[in-house]
Amino acid sequence: MSQPRWLSDEEQRVWRDFSAAVGMLRAHLESQLQHDAGMPHTYYEVLVVLSEAPGRVLRMSDLALATRSSRSRLSHAIARMEANGWVRRESCPTDKRGAFAHLTAEGMAALEAAAPGHVDAVRASLFDPLTPEQVAQLGEIVAAVREGLSPRCAAAEAEELERYEAAE
Repeated sequence: MSQPRWLSDEEQRVWRDFSAAVGMLRAHLESQLQHDAGMPHTYYEVLVVLSEAPGRVLRMSDLALATRSSRSRLSHAIARMEANGWVRRESCPTDKRGAFAHLTAEGMAALEAAAPGHVDAVRASLFDPLTPEQVAQLGEIVAAVREGLSPRCAAAEAEELERYEAAE
């Protein structure tokens, strides 16, 4: 068995700062959406993905992949959003195990009401502290990390999709 490639002191510092910053950003955005829009960030993400889908409709398995949600987490969120009138779930006519999530007019209105405060929070907490050069660097860094993770995530998503569709 090979030895682990331990982080250097500098890498350890950067990793911990990065992890803390991401955690703080997520907590801040979650709090802002809960306070201002009465919804968790998970619901906001679902509404955004549905708003960008053709016809504002997605198969539940595709919605789970797009939001990186587990089947149970997504089903719970959709049930709560249905109760709010934001989403309508319909069975797939060609596959009785499948279901579609439809963004309703009320859901679109909730998203449109939440978006200004959310984008202000994102801008104030992520972009305003940075120079334009730092924003460009952050974009390059994030792209490199995503590119490195993409093959692993694609394989995991394919496995999750198979499990999800088998359970639908």
